[in-house]
Amino acid sequence: MDFDIIIIGSGPGGYVAAIRASQLGKKVAVIERAEVGGICLNWGCIPTKALLKSAQVYNYMKHSQNYGVKVEGEILADFNAMVERSRGVAANMSKGVQFLFKKHGITLIQGFGKIAKDKSVEVLSEVGKKSKYTAESIIIATGAKARQLPNLQIDGKKIIGYRQAMTMEKQPESLLVVGSGAIGSEFAHFYHSIGTKVTLVEYLPNILPLEDEDASKALARSFKKSKLKLMTSSAVTNVDTSGEKCIVSVETKKGIEKIEVDVVLSAVGVETNIDGLGLDDLGIVHEGGKIIVDDFYQTSIEGVYAIGDIVHGPALAHVASREGIICVEKIAGHSVEAMDYSNIPACTYTSPEVASVGLTEKVALEKGYELRIGKFPFKASGKATAGGNTDGFVKIIFDKKTDELLGCSMVGDNVTEMISEIVVARRMKVKGIDLINAVHPHPTMSEAVMEAAAHAYGEAIHIV
Repeated sequence: MDFDIIIIGSGPGGYVAAIRASQLGKKVAVIERAEVGGICLNWGCIPTKALLKSAQVYNYMKHSQNYGVKVEGEILADFNAMVERSRGVAANMSKGVQFLFKKHGITLIQGFGKIAKDKSVEVLSEVGKKSKYTAESIIIATGAKARQLPNLQIDGKKIIGYRQAMTMEKQPESLLVVGSGAIGSEFAHFYHSIGTKVTLVEYLPNILPLEDEDASKALARSFKKSKLKLMTSSAVTNVDTSGEKCIVSVETKKGIEKIEVDVVLSAVGVETNIDGLGLDDLGIVHEGGKIIVDDFYQTSIEGVYAIGDIVHGPALAHVASREGIICVEKIAGHSVEAMDYSNIPACTYTSPEVASVGLTEKVALEKGYELRIGKFPFKASGKATAGGNTDGFVKIIFDKKTDELLGCSMVGDNVTEMISEIVVARRMKVKGIDLINAVHPHPTMSEAVMEAAAHAYGEAIHIV
């Protein structure tokens, strides 16, 4: 065998699995056809956060007088410089992963990997050179790409996906975003924040439709307050790109509305990268674009595993990373606990941010729970008031019969940094009284967790 483990894909699932496998004494190779670090580091999580940081700084400067800081002259958003900074951040992170590969003795093989019938891995390089490698175990971690709708085909110019949204040559004057999940909402917020006229279209009644309804409505209020146009319960039926502008036909409850914009961004989700991997030749079972795996990510073929966006579970970077660690530890013979998919945090990096874990109020009620709900608004928070943004809240849901912490939703500044407390609390079976009695530092945004728990039990101090 050439290697103990070959991993196809170097995203947050693949590269984390590779490093952990190396730590466990395995000889590892990673096959990557594009940039090391995958979509997350190069075209997703990291560069989008760099763009959003630029927008945040720009808006702080625009409103600096609110903080007693006077700035002379016009404040301008340098779109090209923002994009350049974002690409630089992504490049540095990719180099960091390559450095970690070298440090851990991981072999990086550039090219497209395909599993052959004999369970070897064939690699086709960019220049057409074919190579073959063998390993005791193979992990598929090829991630996902932008999903395309039949009536919204991405041409890279007038109808774009998330990649083009990060590297446009110039800032559009107007933009219509289709889909209000995390990707769509974040790009809508970014472009709106730097002066583009943005319309956000969502087919379902609420933006961020997977979040708690209170959280979705809170973000919608913030968007509307900032003059970002929202169109919920609406669907894009056609985009005419024949002219200089895009003429977008949007079906609403009141009929068809035509909107003229420079660019349309399709953010309607992702689809998995499993084509051309040799799955059917080898007999690997897959359904609906997802590879079927057991609790420790082995496919229907012994010795072949799959992790990340291409298997069941939420398509999130931190999920893929944890799956990769569980997978290689199982391969190495360790006693491993299966992933608890009911305790996965979700984050959206708009302003205000949205973060959640566990059950929403609606789902908890559908499951038959009798609920005890606590909610603390940031308008009652000293830290939020001092920071200048009191939009949002912390909402915590308990089972009234057992005091089990069922879920939590947060909206506000920096709540994506706060949600981990609830993730750990749920994992450790913490009860409401534990959160109430745990002394939180003052003044902090995190006090809202303690206050929300106290509100659920009728012990709120700072709200009525």
